[in-house]
Amino acid sequence: MRNVLAIALILLSLTCSNSSWAWYPRLQQESYRDPSRPAPLIGQHRSYVLGPDETLIELARRSGLGYLALERANPGIDPWLPPAGVRILLPYAFVLPQTAQQGITVNLAELRLYYIWTEQGRQRVRVYPVGIGSEGWDTPEGDFIVAQHIEKPSWTAPATILAAEPGTATSIPPGPANPLGDYWLGLSMPGYGIHGTNKPLGVGRRVSHGCLRLYPEDIRDLFPRAVKGTPVRIIYQPIKVGLHNGMLFAEVHRDPEQRLTDQMAEVLRQVADLPWQGEIDHQALARVIAEQRGVPVLISSN
Repeated sequence: MRNVLAIALILLSLTCSNSSWAWYPRLQQESYRDPSRPAPLIGQHRSYVLGPDETLIELARRSGLGYLALERANPGIDPWLPPAGVRILLPYAFVLPQTAQQGITVNLAELRLYYIWTEQGRQRVRVYPVGIGSEGWDTPEGDFIVAQHIEKPSWTAPATILAAEPGTATSIPPGPANPLGDYWLGLSMPGYGIHGTNKPLGVGRRVSHGCLRLYPEDIRDLFPRAVKGTPVRIIYQPIKVGLHNGMLFAEVHRDPEQRLTDQMAEVLRQVADLPWQGEIDHQALARVIAEQRGVPVLISSN
């Protein structure tokens, strides 16, 4: 009964045009991770029936998903003029990257930030959609820590932005016009951080000057959790392979950097690192690689 009520509240929040909610999984029992099981499948998808005049852009914001994640999970649906009554997949299930660590892990290829922590002796996972650096303003990869913790930050334009975008304000004080939003988690790499935004429709896209943008609700939730010294790992992994109840799943995202020359070989490489023996459904695998919807798909034979 508790699960039914929780799901009902989620669906009710999506139908209210002025409401939104942040991180997922929302149900606590869906958020647990067994660290002895690498690359688990976590969370569950939901569905939503669009009403008149609703768009995927608005739905992504209200459902706490990134826009590109929602659009790619629902191919063939016009994001601006979707037909009323169409059922939309809300992609809340995911394969946890094999290299995800306690603390923060950001996978640039899927535009998601993972926060992993221990609560009452059990590991839990929380996911936040994230906006990342646009072309020419790449978000750095590597291992860092949270080095700054600032509420109501001011924004000072770096020299690189002033040179590339003449006329940009040199500084913006705290307030609704501040592009950092209300919270700043500065990384140990100077000039880069995780922050809120005054333009939430850019979350889940490649739109920033290299920093990581979260929805205002998400950064408000993450800020007190990610104390100074919290590890931050930033990776680029378009393909993830994981296990759930002995079954093999592949989650394939687009590869804008074109780093993978053989996607099939990458899947097989990751399978070899998992404690799994069985037969792969190569037709299903070929489809998931071709579609690149960014949702976990079963690729093991029954």
